[in-house]
Amino acid sequence: MFIDLHMHEMTCSADSFLKLSQMVDIARARGLDGISITDHDSMGLREYAAEYSKIADFPVFVGIEYYSLQGDIVAFGIEDYPKERIPAQDFIDLVKAQGGVCFAAHPFRNNGRGLGEALLDVKGLDGVEVLNGSTSAAACRKAARYAGRLGLRTVGASDCHVPEKVGVCATYFPEEVRTMEEFLRVFHQGGLKPACYSGGVYRVMEMREYERFRPQRVGIG
Repeated sequence: MFIDLHMHEMTCSADSFLKLSQMVDIARARGLDGISITDHDSMGLREYAAEYSKIADFPVFVGIEYYSLQGDIVAFGIEDYPKERIPAQDFIDLVKAQGGVCFAAHPFRNNGRGLGEALLDVKGLDGVEVLNGSTSAAACRKAARYAGRLGLRTVGASDCHVPEKVGVCATYFPEEVRTMEEFLRVFHQGGLKPACYSGGVYRVMEMREYERFRPQRVGIG
């Protein structure tokens, strides 16, 4: 199944123009099998998302995009998170202590919010976002090289804030997951692969294809 692992909803992400219902409708139309809400430094949508997921009969996983002192990290499977900025390693340790998973978001984006070279210093990351629909192809390729060097899982996501970006990139899960427990188990097992929406379908991206990757706008009709 294909899940978009990094998305922003307007209730708790002030820079988003997307409502959850709209995100689910577009995701379903694109052929996604699930979505993830990873708002900026907030998991405030968790209860509403759980209710809406049942009503819509569509998996919605709520995590967080936490802005550590070294850069953004996406995490799932946690209950508690810092209300202030702390070092990346401290946040990763907090995630691991709660049995969660985390990956570096857009580590080489040129806005100063990625971990960048700090990827080489931190320990305990579960993966690296190597396809990000709102980040340059060059930055994605660099992230992929570092993930390979460090032996970390590779994932893809849209990082959407507007309708056109929903689902432009996603992650392939080798098993169906509908609960957070299943999500974490499969993430830990591995086999996840970054995928790109192209020609009306999702296809897994191999490393040799990164030279041709270009983040795109996806129509919502």
